[in-house]
Amino acid sequence: MGIEVVVEGLTKSFGKQNIWQDVSLTLPAGEVSVMLGPSGTGKTVFLKSIIGLLKPEQGRVLINGVDMVNSPEREIMETRKLFGLMFQDGALFGSMSLFDNIAFPLREHTRKKESEIRRIVMERIDIVGLLGAEGKLPGEISGGMRKRAGLARALVLDPQIILCDEPDSGLDPVRTAYLSQLLIDLNAQIDATMLIVTHNLDIAATVPDNMGMLFCRNLVTFGPREVLLTSDTPVVSQFLAGRREGPIGMSEEKDAATLAAEQLNGNTALTAAPRSVVPQLEPSPGMPVRQGALRRRERVMAMMGQLPEAARTAILHSYTPAAEGAHR
Repeated sequence: MGIEVVVEGLTKSFGKQNIWQDVSLTLPAGEVSVMLGPSGTGKTVFLKSIIGLLKPEQGRVLINGVDMVNSPEREIMETRKLFGLMFQDGALFGSMSLFDNIAFPLREHTRKKESEIRRIVMERIDIVGLLGAEGKLPGEISGGMRKRAGLARALVLDPQIILCDEPDSGLDPVRTAYLSQLLIDLNAQIDATMLIVTHNLDIAATVPDNMGMLFCRNLVTFGPREVLLTSDTPVVSQFLAGRREGPIGMSEEKDAATLAAEQLNGNTALTAAPRSVVPQLEPSPGMPVRQGALRRRERVMAMMGQLPEAARTAILHSYTPAAEGAHR
């Protein structure tokens, strides 16, 4: 099973520029979470802070009792072995075959024999659907295949936490749909904790158990997917609808005068009805039941009294026999 990740009061700046402040959330063990937000809100910085590649000025990231911000470097390095990171562009070595790219972490961080490395690499290549392409160079395959190779490399050390930075970047809608299903199937097979950073609303609406959003240096919300998908918070509803009208501008945040002018001109985006909640993807036929989804159901039902009414309604609807049957 994956490991719970607890983030408490995290604040990160570069020089005088504050990226985000006082971010607190918990990634439940074995569940899939998504972090949304306009470009430039520090989503990738957040991923790098969780894994300890960047050091926030304040706060803690607790994983198995180790603080990835303040613990000794030796403990951070050891805990980092629990992670798999899927980079935004795949980050493959152009002169290496896919096999050697995927084998790289095993050769660098373990003392396994080459026969064992080959077995592990070929298993991961099979999981992501790249059998037969292992001898190709990154420049000889499509962008979608490079993404899957990057995911396979993230899996070779048997991570308990997987971070995916814009896994859909540069993919067409069909390949994005395949990738979404692959992520769900992967979670069903290995029960890892997963955090996906994305702008893609189809992935955000159909893949995760939990959703959050960063905007204007703050965490707007984080919790069960139904909370964000039914939210009437202006910045959330604008982002989900892809409208120009609302708090998000070209330079991230609009000033009060611009927002007031939009309201005077009769724009209803700030009070528009929230987007409906589409069903979450289920594992492909033949895949095991997602244990994270079962734990999530128990956890969410226990916190129903703390959730907004619209989210409660959506959750109850998703767990009706008719809805569950439609998902299968």
